[in-house]
Amino acid sequence: MIHTQSTDTSLEQALQQKINLKTKPTGALGRLEEIALQVGSIQQSLNPQINNPHIVVFAGDHGIAKTRLVNPYPQEVTAQMVLNFLNGGAAINVFCRQNNIALKVVDAGVNFDWNNTIANSNFINAKIGYGTKNYLEEPAMTEMQVSMAIEKGKEIVAAIHQAGCNCIGFGEMGIGNTSSASLIMSAVLQIPVEECIGRGTGVNDEQLKTKTETLKRAWKKYSMLNDKCSMFNALQFFGGFEIAMMAGAYLEASNRKMIIVVDGFIATSALLIAKELNETVLTHCVFAHCSNENGHRIMLNFLNAKPLLQLGMRLGEGTGAALAIPLIQASVNFLNEMASFESAGISDKE
Repeated sequence: MIHTQSTDTSLEQALQQKINLKTKPTGALGRLEEIALQVGSIQQSLNPQINNPHIVVFAGDHGIAKTRLVNPYPQEVTAQMVLNFLNGGAAINVFCRQNNIALKVVDAGVNFDWNNTIANSNFINAKIGYGTKNYLEEPAMTEMQVSMAIEKGKEIVAAIHQAGCNCIGFGEMGIGNTSSASLIMSAVLQIPVEECIGRGTGVNDEQLKTKTETLKRAWKKYSMLNDKCSMFNALQFFGGFEIAMMAGAYLEASNRKMIIVVDGFIATSALLIAKELNETVLTHCVFAHCSNENGHRIMLNFLNAKPLLQLGMRLGEGTGAALAIPLIQASVNFLNEMASFESAGISDKE
């Protein structure tokens, strides 16, 4: 199901009629027709546009990663990958270049001091802290840090929107963040955490067993979540800075009536938080793909969402969103540029 904007019924009917009268059988463009209707409804226009699309990658470190109980790669990889993004060498760089999508990389809370050495206009230093705390010992963030991260995410999207962007996708980078996403998913959906856990960056069977036991311990420590405490608390207990910042970004993008392209498992965990804070965020979301990470399909079913792509990906970085944006552009293009039966002088089936 595509979530559609609550709007003037007459506009929605006019959009549907415009779609139906194109030189094709009704429904022949499948999901592209649904997306055209959704984008037109969000923008309140019979001639919607996709302008200056962006992917924003939020990066942050997690205290749990220092224990190596949930992650095969060391925490230092987060900072190394940020540099890779900025040097243009990651998958998200390739896909953004290919599809003419702007890329911004945000330090939400990387455990590294850049010493103001990065002279790159695509880098945003919004560091809340040098990684979260280890949630096996204490809450990952303070209440103030959660609030700061959410607000910073809103500020970043507001600035991008003001620069002319109306279509945005969010990615992430953070060693250990699939574990945070699993715990957040368990809190929101109220299902056992073991049903939410996957292999992340590729843990083996023994590592997966350790990861599962570790996250069950973390869940037990914050057992009050079993009573469905606030999503603010779920963020505070389990982190991370990049997930909280992404939740704020979703809320601001929705507020500004932007097209939001939802990526994979971790990006969707942030959307779960945003949805709990403001249900209407879903009306602006196009779901890019179904990640191969265990639990993502469960999240999508919970949101009643139908992803565009099924590629077996589980990389993160916003890569699924970058691949889906051209499909959204195609849906707008056919709506605006394809001839109607009348304009082409072609008889319809009537």
